[in-house]
This record gives sequence, C-alpha cells and structure tokens, in this order.
Amino acid sequence: MKNIFTFLVGACLSVGAMAQSTLAFDGNAGVKSKMTAYDGTEVSYTAYERLFYVTNVEDSTYQFLNVYVPDGATRQTPIFLRTYVGGYMASPAAQPQAGDATGRALKEGYVVVIPGTRGRNSSIIADKAYAKNRKGVKKGQTVYTGRAPKAILDLKAAIRYLRHFDKQMPGDAERIITDGTSAGGAMSALMGATGNNPEYAEMLKAMGAADERDDVFASVCYCPIIDLEHADMAYEWLFQQTDSRQSLDDTRKLMTKELADLFPSYINSLNLKKPDGTSLTADNFLDYLKSEIIRAAQIAKNAGADIPDSLGFKFTSEAGGMFAAPINGGMRPQMQGGQPPMGMRPMRGGRKQVGEYITDLDIQKYLNYVVSTQALKGVPAFDSQIDGINNASGENEEFGDATGNSVNFTDYTAQKNNTTITDAIRQNVRLMNPMSFIGDGKTSVAPHWYIRHGARDRDTAFPVPVNFATKLQNAGKDVNFLLSWNRPHSGDYALDELFQWIAGITK
Repeated sequence: MKNIFTFLVGACLSVGAMAQSTLAFDGNAGVKSKMTAYDGTEVSYTAYERLFYVTNVEDSTYQFLNVYVPDGATRQTPIFLRTYVGGYMASPAAQPQAGDATGRALKEGYVVVIPGTRGRNSSIIADKAYAKNRKGVKKGQTVYTGRAPKAILDLKAAIRYLRHFDKQMPGDAERIITDGTSAGGAMSALMGATGNNPEYAEMLKAMGAADERDDVFASVCYCPIIDLEHADMAYEWLFQQTDSRQSLDDTRKLMTKELADLFPSYINSLNLKKPDGTSLTADNFLDYLKSEIIRAAQIAKNAGADIPDSLGFKFTSEAGGMFAAPINGGMRPQMQGGQPPMGMRPMRGGRKQVGEYITDLDIQKYLNYVVSTQALKGVPAFDSQIDGINNASGENEEFGDATGNSVNFTDYTAQKNNTTITDAIRQNVRLMNPMSFIGDGKTSVAPHWYIRHGARDRDTAFPVPVNFATKLQNAGKDVNFLLSWNRPHSGDYALDELFQWIAGITK
C-alpha cells in the first residue's frame, strides 16, 4: 500500500460516543481476505475497517467506514460507495455481500466503500462531558443521535474522508459512484444532488469532517424515498381512483381528495420538460406516466416476459413470434394453403395471444393491479401523525429531535393537528430533499445517474421518481431511468445492466 498515517483514539466519553484527535489512514493496516462471488469465482481483496471519518465522533457505533480493495486496484480505480440505510434508520458499516452490488463491484475490480451512518433510531447515553457541551442535555439522558439531517451529513463526511486520503488510498475519489435502496436510495440521491452545497458546511465543520469537496461522479438510486414534503400529494393523486382508496371511510376519503387536489399546482411549479422539449404539466402528466409504464413493459416483453392484457394493456392486432422455428436445424415446415401445418398452429383453448407492440394502458386498471400485489399505505402515507386518527410514521420520527419525539413536516398534516411547522424543521426537510438543489447554481450535481423504481412499487408514488429523473435530465445530466417492469420495492437487481452502465461511464 502507500503512505502510512496513524493516530491514537481517545477514550470513550459515553455509551457509543468517543473522540479522536485526527483523521487517519494506515496503509499497512489492511487485512487480506477472500470472497466467493455469485458465479463461484474467488475474489481476493484487502480490508481496511473502522476508519472514522470525523474527528468529533458522537456515535462510535456508526460513524466510521470500511474500505475493500480488490487485488490489482490502483489510485485510478473507481470507488463504489454503498449505503445500507433503510427506513431512515441507522446503518452499521458492513462487509461486501456476494449477492448484491457490493460483491459484484468487488468482483468487477472496483474499490468498495461501505460507510456506517446514524439514523432515526440511533442513540447514546450522555455522560457528564457530553452533557456539559450540549445545552439542555443531562447526564444519563438518552440522546437520539441520528435525526435529520445526520445521515446525509455522515455520508458527506465519508466522501470528504476519501478525498482527504485520495493520494494515500487505492481508488479514485474523483470517480465515486454511490448506491442505495429506498431511504438508502434517497441518501444516494442526496449525495449526488447536494455536492459542496454551503448549507451543510457549518454542520460538517462542527462534526470535524475533512475540509474537502463532497461531490460525487455518479449516483445509483433504487426506489428513492424522496421529496417527502410533496410525497403525500403525489401518493393520493395517483392512487385516489383505485378501489382501495374508494373504499375508505369518509374522513380518509376526504383527506385523499384534499391531498390529491394539491398535487397539480406542485407539478406545474416544477416547470419540467419531457424529452421532446414540451412541457410536462398536470394536464399531461398521467399520459406521460402511462408512456413510461408502457416503455418498461415493452422492454420486458421484448426480452420474453409475458405481459397480460388483463392488467390493462392494449396491443397491436398481430402477434410476433406466433410460429416456432425449425427444431435442431431441420427443414422449415411447408405452408399448406397459406396456413402452417397443424402442429405449428396456435392451440385452441389456449391463452389468447397478444400483439407484438403495446399501444395503450388503462391506468386505473393497472393501478388496481399494483394495489392487489401489496396494500397501499395509510392516508397520509408519509406525514401520517394525526391526533386521534393515525400513528407516527418513520418519516415523522426522522424529522424529530434528539429527545426522540416525532413531528409533522408538511403544512397539510400540521394543520390537521392545529400546529405549525417550525423554521428548523422546514430547513431539515429541505436538506433531506435532493429536488431542492438541482439547478440552484450553488451545488455540484453528479453528472451521471442510474435511477430505478419498480413498476409495482407502492412505497412511494411513481410521480416522485419521474419528477426527479426529469428534473435531472432538464439540468443536462446523463440519466438512465426506468420504471422496472413488475419489480416491487427493492434494489440491487439487474446487476449485469447496472455494471455495464458503470463500465460505460468510467471507461
């Protein structure tokens, strides 16, 4: 390895909290190891673990990263940074998994970085020294360390650490590719969309993050749970006509309508453009969404998937591939009176064949299919905490404070509770929304994006990732976006395709 950096770690200050004198990387501290990849091949690598990425460590359970360097990697090798954040909860620094993107990245020869991050459930017990330096905190008190925007701050600090030691560590910090799923997809989106934005700077400085840039080269986002202040509107706008929503009680049915009615003005305020340059508005958004679902289904159909018309699809009149090719190189059967031999004709009583091309989609029928695969969330879906009606969601916890409370973060739900949103909560909501920073003139947005959302994923509404991808495209970014056919809420799939894309942008 390269230059040697060493440091002494300070004594623990509290349960889960510690201090350290300086950032460091020791090139001689790597441990040789091996992994059996998905295809049975053996991958040899060197592991560097428990590398603290800030000097003022508040929660030593999470605030470090692990680095895995495959044999043959150099300082020019791209870095694949995977966050395992889920549900906005704390995520320990993990090891590469053969079956997911980390194992595949290691096999492909990329340096793999897996940071730990604090989350809405992470906490410590304050000792005397900790309480002394924090107003309102008492010794012995449980302190929640990871409420918004702590997770993205940790990830930014991890990126800055990689840049700080770029000349000493294998891997190229100018070619960092982030990856995450669900809330982790949101974190990947934030890493890509908020690079070097000054609104995070003072908080990073207070944490003892390296004084470096934190922009990245590319972001991979699977089903990102983002744009939370508008996600309830999008959810009800999309799903309001489904049988599930129409069967709600009167109170919730009214909330569905009220939220859905708020979405068109938000869509129009984004001033988005479709790929052909025409405006994407509330009036044509549903048709555009239908075209994206049709595109995804057509790609799957071309690859051999069965796309039933029972889901609401319409097809051209002529089916492709009606007749089988000659078997084992034999002669093609002769036509008899313009008809194929009996053995080559479609069987009577079999499933009706559909045409080669999908021409239209009954969106209400399709959405009822989506709902049939997994029940919808409640109303509201994200800012759900309403006295006497709904309990708090994970997102309500995410925007709470160090005392562990849950709070509203949208004006709509706050008004239901006769409360208002504080300026501090509004700012945290903004800092957790990648949509806030694209094209603001103050942010280094990643040039390359790979965004996937399952075509039957109901954890957030389809308009959310569509808006995100479209805004990035409108900002001139390279965006590979797809509503992946028949995929539920999931990530790290179609890895052959993903790593072909990564190879294309890093060659």
